[in-house]
Amino acid sequence: RFESDMLAFSGCYYGGGEKERRDLGAIRKRWKTLHTSNPEKGRRQGRCPLTPEEVGLLLRALGYGSDVHIYAASGEIYGGEETLAPLKALFPNYHTKESLSRKDELTPFLAHSSRMAAIDFIVCDGSDAFVTNNNGNMAKILAGRRRYFGHRRTIRPNAKQLYHLFTNRGNMSWDKFSSQVRKVQKGFIGDPMEVKPGRGEFHAYPAACICEKTDENKSNPGSNQEIVNRTGIRKAIGEPAYPVYTDEEADGSDTEDDPTGTGEEVVITEDDPAAGEEMVTEDDPTVTEEVIDTEAEADDGSSVRQEGSELEEILSD
Repeated sequence: RFESDMLAFSGCYYGGGEKERRDLGAIRKRWKTLHTSNPEKGRRQGRCPLTPEEVGLLLRALGYGSDVHIYAASGEIYGGEETLAPLKALFPNYHTKESLSRKDELTPFLAHSSRMAAIDFIVCDGSDAFVTNNNGNMAKILAGRRRYFGHRRTIRPNAKQLYHLFTNRGNMSWDKFSSQVRKVQKGFIGDPMEVKPGRGEFHAYPAACICEKTDENKSNPGSNQEIVNRTGIRKAIGEPAYPVYTDEEADGSDTEDDPTGTGEEVVITEDDPAAGEEMVTEDDPTVTEEVIDTEAEADDGSSVRQEGSELEEILSD
């Protein structure tokens, strides 16, 4: 995502001078609740979308050659061809919906942004490698689908660490730069078990990926917390008895390490710019209701009710 509305929402600055500040500032006024941002701090903390050039450098550093075909699932790029030129120089086989379709083929979709996004979704879902340049809902759902159906390559830029590499790129050779990129991207390329079971949002890390026990728990069964389900059978928390998920985002280390040693520290999705905000989801209420409302008959004939608050407290640990 490098459209004007996404950049305005992020509050980031990309060196476009007063014109950029004026253009994006006017768009930013659409969201009344947004506070004044610190663009430099946002970049350091990895909260800003990468530029098209930075996406291209990331892919080349990860080993993708100039013969690779790039499909940009995006709207109109801020800065137009001037902004896209560095990416196209790295990957000449650059495509969009518009370049791959005839005008009459796209006409039925043009007035419906959700239908245009659906086209992008289908292409991204079927791609050999998917690179997300934002943390929106569509990107998370795509990442979850690709994990669930075989862990197809899904690259999420480690923007917090990449910022320092891009800033110091002129002070290192290409070999060192690409080596450091591969190092900081470890754990951000869609491999199995990149995120510990029980962590991550459910639509980005679906049940098949988060309900398995960790190796630590397998080797030390006594370490598992247990609950008593409605049939009286004890089950470990790690077992998928009640699929309750957390919303904790697995974004890597919170520390700003120095990957360069200098003393300083693909494809873009089409969705609502507001989706760039951290999305907070709630546990499925039907799961809690099932545990609370289901009654089991005790030996003396009395009705035993599982207390929902106690179960939720255990599961939240």
